[in-house]
Amino acid sequence: MRTLEVKNDSLSEMEKYESMEHGVDGMKTRCPSTDIKNKENDEIIITDCLGERYMGCAKKSGILRIKGTPGNALASYLDGGTVLVDGNAQDAAADTMNAGLLAVRGSAGDALAYGMRGGRVYILGDAGYRAGVHMKAYGDKRSILVIGGRAGSFLGEYLAGGIIIVLGLGYEGKDITGYFCGNGMYAGTIYLRTDKTPLNLSQNLIKRDVTKEEKEKILSPILSDYAATFSLSLERCLSGGFIAIEADKSKTYGELYAAV
Repeated sequence: MRTLEVKNDSLSEMEKYESMEHGVDGMKTRCPSTDIKNKENDEIIITDCLGERYMGCAKKSGILRIKGTPGNALASYLDGGTVLVDGNAQDAAADTMNAGLLAVRGSAGDALAYGMRGGRVYILGDAGYRAGVHMKAYGDKRSILVIGGRAGSFLGEYLAGGIIIVLGLGYEGKDITGYFCGNGMYAGTIYLRTDKTPLNLSQNLIKRDVTKEEKEKILSPILSDYAATFSLSLERCLSGGFIAIEADKSKTYGELYAAV
């Protein structure tokens, strides 16, 4: 695996990037996302990133390290590659992600992991509104979203599968989700490291305490990987009690939305 490092803080540097050996079939682009996608077996490091969109889009393998703040649609359609961000992510990160790992050593904007159907998304800090909307499990794929801080309103809206975990690190004793957590969900599980009921929780959802056995079998393996990714204490990530939010399977699909 080669390591290609690109300083991305000015037009002249970008032009240098476009003319580098790893350009795609001699094609030039004002955004390095295309070349990044096609350099599947390389490790690419982007420094001083500032708002470039689609970084790591549909990347199938290899590692992309980003230092700075990538723009919208980071790691959208990610299909097996690894994207590591030393900074914050903007809106629509991991949109329709299929496989791989997105790890953000910072916070993420709105609509994180929208329609995600496989792979892992790890956020060290907070996430904005509507994280995990329409996440699902697909075939043998299971989507996993872990948020280290708190999440905004409509977390896991219309959740159709997969696992969402919100740890609330640094928010102990406070609300770690916004309003309408899990609204319209009909599969999957949302785990919250708290004993507080989410604000405006729908009566069509079930809130239950997580057992010690479930904590060890389901949460511990996921959080062990999460903690190792960010050099955190696994003991801290697992400390305290967790509640789980799930759909009430006795309700029909239509009743989750509106009475007819």
